Amino acid sequence: MQLRSLRTAALAAAALLATTAARAEISDNVVKIGVLSDMNGPASTPTGQGSVTAAQMAVDDFGGKVLDKPISVIVGDHQLKPDIGAAIARRWYDTEQVDLIVDVPVSAVGLAVQTIATEKKKLFITQSTGAADFHGKFCSPYAMQWVFDTRALATGTAKEVVKRGGDSWFFITDDYAFGHSLERDASSVVTANGGKVVGAVRPPFATADLSSFILQAQASKAKIIGIAAGPPNNMNEIKTASEFGLLKGGQQMAALLALITDIHSLGLPAAQGLLLTTSFYWDMDDKTREWSKRYFAKMNRMPTMWQAGVYSAVTHYLNAIKAAGSDDPLAVAAKMRETPVEDFFARNGKLRADNLMVHDLVLAQVKSPEESKYPWDYYKILATIKGEDAFGPSDPACPLVKK
Repeated sequence: MQLRSLRTAALAAAALLATTAARAEISDNVVKIGVLSDMNGPASTPTGQGSVTAAQMAVDDFGGKVLDKPISVIVGDHQLKPDIGAAIARRWYDTEQVDLIVDVPVSAVGLAVQTIATEKKKLFITQSTGAADFHGKFCSPYAMQWVFDTRALATGTAKEVVKRGGDSWFFITDDYAFGHSLERDASSVVTANGGKVVGAVRPPFATADLSSFILQAQASKAKIIGIAAGPPNNMNEIKTASEFGLLKGGQQMAALLALITDIHSLGLPAAQGLLLTTSFYWDMDDKTREWSKRYFAKMNRMPTMWQAGVYSAVTHYLNAIKAAGSDDPLAVAAKMRETPVEDFFARNGKLRADNLMVHDLVLAQVKSPEESKYPWDYYKILATIKGEDAFGPSDPACPLVKK
């Protein structure tokens, strides 16, 4: 009897130790996610508080706990400055026990945060950094790119538009690295598919008066005016082109980066006819509508692809912790790569060895005011672009890619 009691006690103690060990796999007894964004500047509408809301929705939908440990969300504002973004990331990883940083608009800030994540061996998933070098020569086992890169948007748009007869292009390009990379990638696809590039102009960032550049585009007689720019130039160019009657003259504009909040701000009279590629559209199907309407109830506007991507990435990350039984960064990243990404945001999604999440995109055209039937009914979906076609093969410059 005494022997049986001792055996029972030993088994109980072993079970307790096993349970304690399993629980100890969550470092600091909490999973902490930091949303590092632009909270008040020009990127705050497509990211900002909307990204924070999306992350919190993901945590709430997950039940607020993973492996019986609480999940918390904190917020930082990098003010679009790489040094501030890097300093916040360093503090979060070093002293605030942040396990994952998400969002981070603007490539210069995203690349700075990626450097810190790699140094500290902590995870970072960006939704709003587009530089292809992020998963190319600067790729890291700790940093993932979830929503887009400049190549996917540029090549996806260019290839599909040329297939539809838009075979002559003129580019209005932001005169810095981001704009140049968009123009370069789109131009190579245009020419590879039998089209031609007849010219380009390169206004400086945040140019107040874009009329001379629009007039040069109009005079080119190109069928497609490629907008290789981000805010604020891209929206000002579209607005100015509408005022000059460019679309009425038979030319079309293709924005290599445009978000639904941009279209909402411009209004359909100015944006109608615009071609663009996006990773996500709220009104695409029942799954996108269900989530987006819940988001709208909190934010009073529909989500951008970046904000929807925050929810998707956070949910995939939490599921990977659950599957791995640990929040160890490399173990979690491995589980994230093992598991397909198929949710309301991503179709045929997969996190590759270079930590780029490849998924299908869509080519859309902005509706006319007469075609729009209800609020935020802005896009006609023209085509689905397969992820491997848009994103292309892994960059051999990435050391994570097997040679």
